Amino acid sequence: MSTADFEQDGEPRERALPLNLRRDQPLVPVDSAAGRALVAVIAILTFLAALSAGAALLAAHASEQWRGAVANEMTIQIRPDTRRNIESDVARSVEMARAVAGVDEVRAVPKAESDKLLEPWLGAGLDLVELPVPRLIVLKLRSGNSAEIAAFKETLRRDVPTASLDDHRLWLRRLSTMANTIILAGVVVVLLVLTAAALAVAFATRGAMAGSRDSVEVLHLVGADDDFIAREFQARFVRLGLKGGAAGGLAAIVAIAILGWLASSWSSSPGSEQIQAMFGAFEIGWSGYAAVLLVAMVVAAISGLVSRFTVRHYLRVLG
Repeated sequence: MSTADFEQDGEPRERALPLNLRRDQPLVPVDSAAGRALVAVIAILTFLAALSAGAALLAAHASEQWRGAVANEMTIQIRPDTRRNIESDVARSVEMARAVAGVDEVRAVPKAESDKLLEPWLGAGLDLVELPVPRLIVLKLRSGNSAEIAAFKETLRRDVPTASLDDHRLWLRRLSTMANTIILAGVVVVLLVLTAAALAVAFATRGAMAGSRDSVEVLHLVGADDDFIAREFQARFVRLGLKGGAAGGLAAIVAIAILGWLASSWSSSPGSEQIQAMFGAFEIGWSGYAAVLLVAMVVAAISGLVSRFTVRHYLRVLG
């Protein structure tokens, strides 16, 4: 070190040290282009992960509603037969269903309402008199009494040959399979996005360590241990993770709220009726918003842990 590097009183000049080792300067730069880029990447990944988690919860809630509605209902379908009077068969089936202990409510669907169910496929204003449209009877069930329902199925088949009882078990299995597939896909997407966030933080940490190599060597010379250096980097990347996670989580909450508002504002359109039938009220509830916040916190935690492990590994290689 030359004499030009000292003040008149013999103290070393601060410019002789690396910038991030000068007085009141952080070891890792607080505001840099690389840090801002990492915050943007974390925000985008958090947004995608939060949307995936919200979609999985939405599918789970909708599936629960579907299964609850289907499990508590059965349907009697009476096929038209030229050799029989369909109205008499409907009346007989209703009378038999009301006598079953496990049935709370019996409702014969009017023919006009049955015809209206076909409008999405056949169009409105058609004369369906010549079409063999079955008549439907909806049964509301109590829990249990499966033996009475099984006996009723056999009795109905014997007394009304054109009638068939649908207990919706096939639909329940299909709904469960579809919902579980959607939920599993959402979980896999969340895990993949979190993995991508961890890799981004790892590469950013290695870049920051490479840029601060001289400073790390100076710290080692003055007696700083690896834990001190790792904590400095960890604290910096936790803050970056919190910034990016908060931005991405807030954007996901706003996006979900906007989608819910659009779904409610389109409630009078035919398309919204189909969406509402599929997804319910398009609301994820407080549990969904809590999941979004949890994703943001997990991203911040991953940022800190991955940066710490990366720094420790880098220091071991250096040492």
